[in-house]
Amino acid sequence: MKSVDVIHKLEKMRNPANALGMKRFGITGGKVLGIPVPVLRKMTKEIGSNHELALQLWKSGIHEARLLASMVGEPDQLTSEQMDAWMTDFDSWDVCDQACGNLFDKNPLAWKKAAQWARREKEFERRAGFALMATLAWHEKPRNGNTTLDKKFEAFFPLIIQYAVDERNFVKKAVNWALRQIGKRNPSLRKKAIATAKQILRTHPESKAARFVANDAIRELSQPSKTP
Repeated sequence: MKSVDVIHKLEKMRNPANALGMKRFGITGGKVLGIPVPVLRKMTKEIGSNHELALQLWKSGIHEARLLASMVGEPDQLTSEQMDAWMTDFDSWDVCDQACGNLFDKNPLAWKKAAQWARREKEFERRAGFALMATLAWHEKPRNGNTTLDKKFEAFFPLIIQYAVDERNFVKKAVNWALRQIGKRNPSLRKKAIATAKQILRTHPESKAARFVANDAIRELSQPSKTP
């Protein structure tokens, strides 16, 4: 399927009312058509995996085309340069999170990129780092007794502590998401995530963002029903 045909189909499904509603939820940037994600996922089943198509859809700059690109792209075809290029194009939280959760976290470079991007200054670029931590924690299959994998997640804690002070809405929510998701993997990481949250409070007592990141994580991770 050619990108021009896919984009034409997307244009025909344009819904201005939905686009306006999406704006109220902070989904802005690019050309937003107002097509719901479930509709895009249905299209993905029809299209199948197609990395070249994904690259062309991304280049269009259309919001929904980029969401679709994250769904039909092939993780094993990604290069480091492509991941960085897409990351610098992020202009909304949903494109960021979908790219990380649908595609990037399935590539072996994801661990390295998460740490690199968390240190970047722009809002959605930094969010990408923490969103990638969260989606890795969500999608990586738990392996009983695999302390090596746990330690890879623990290596993210210093970055979570450092950037918990970022007051920007889409960053602090991603930092919190990463901490909670790592903590929900197993009892050992839950205990360490709670300890990390408490360290955030001690390290950044004056920061509203840090209090949100830490207290919300402690609240959720302290509920046994929320953990495996």
